Amino acid sequence: MNEEIIRVEDDESGIRIDKYLGDIYTDISRSRFQKLILEGYILVNGLKVKNKYQVQPGDEIIILESSSNEVDIVAEDIPLDILYEDDDIIVVNKPKNMVVHPAPGHYTGTLVNALMFHCKDSLSGINGEIRPGIVHRIDMNTTGSLIVCKNDFAHNSIALQIKEHSVNRIYEGIVKGNVKSDKGTIEGPIGRNPKDRMKMAINHEHGKPAITHYEVINRYNGYTHCRFKLETGRTHQIRVHMSSIGHPLLNDDLYGGQSTFKHLQGQCLHAKTIGFIHPRSKEYIEVEAPLPEYFLNLLNIL
Repeated sequence: MNEEIIRVEDDESGIRIDKYLGDIYTDISRSRFQKLILEGYILVNGLKVKNKYQVQPGDEIIILESSSNEVDIVAEDIPLDILYEDDDIIVVNKPKNMVVHPAPGHYTGTLVNALMFHCKDSLSGINGEIRPGIVHRIDMNTTGSLIVCKNDFAHNSIALQIKEHSVNRIYEGIVKGNVKSDKGTIEGPIGRNPKDRMKMAINHEHGKPAITHYEVINRYNGYTHCRFKLETGRTHQIRVHMSSIGHPLLNDDLYGGQSTFKHLQGQCLHAKTIGFIHPRSKEYIEVEAPLPEYFLNLLNIL
């Protein structure tokens, strides 16, 4: 069973658990959290608690995925940009403003809704009813290549490759400022930002190891076009790491990349290349998603 795990920081003591979660997940009501707590879908340190429970430093809050499975996810005829497909896997080029899988506030129009229409009943079930076929994900406003698994055999194989960091993932992005070094490596564990639970941050106490390699493709007046290679795949990894060295992704409002460019939607980040060992043939497959139109237009402007 998949689950969301949150660890309470030292300065967050004494907040009622329903309010604490409501402050993190602003699109879910406190009454909804109260119901989930009563039904046992939210645990603290592995145990059921009451709504009046006040969180304590070090508490581990677990939100079980079952809490979302009561939603009926429907197939939707949404066009897909398919980069590769066979009986085991499908690699799609995800556009901007598309959420990968249903979640509170986004139960329709997601990649999963589109995949359910395209693949019918041929999607792995390991990640439950709400994430069929999904073995990894990218942010709503990040574009590019994403592997989807059509059966549990393929899912287990790709998931193991991701866990072992053997999947080749290369991104391109535009960051603010002129990056001085032609190439470099950023190492810093990533976890929840203790001062803003909506954000991730380099968190040496509770973060998970994260490594990003970057290389400059071209420099412009105040902006740099970069290539990124991931060794790990933490939430918002490239966005957090580049912001940590003073070069946030262009138009990334969450991490300091605010811009004055018109018609931009979210951070300028594209998952260009993904390479993996095919689960059945054992051959190496590499798929490339072309840079989207908005990205190319921005490069022309720069």
